[in-house]
Amino acid sequence: MVQKSPLDDPENAAHAWARYRQIMKILMAVTVGTVVVAIGVLFAFNGMVSVHFYIAVALGISFTMLLAGGLMGLAFLSNGTGHDASVDNRLPDSDELWSKRDEES
Repeated sequence: MVQKSPLDDPENAAHAWARYRQIMKILMAVTVGTVVVAIGVLFAFNGMVSVHFYIAVALGISFTMLLAGGLMGLAFLSNGTGHDASVDNRLPDSDELWSKRDEES
């Protein structure tokens, strides 16, 4: 039988999502700081190359940091609330799969 997830409780879910939003706000501030420093360093060493270059660098850094941080935050949220433990995994473990494969050949 599938166990009930702790995120099914509205109080636990509200706390977990509030924590996730707080992490994302901090990540956004760090991302903005990183972009400003990176643009500043690039401008100091290269001068005004092209506005498109700086836009591409800013978007690339922002997208990479926010996507990676958001996905990692969701992994922490899922694990930290016990949601991962409630998953019913009825797949055979790898030892059983390998022993069946060896028996067939």
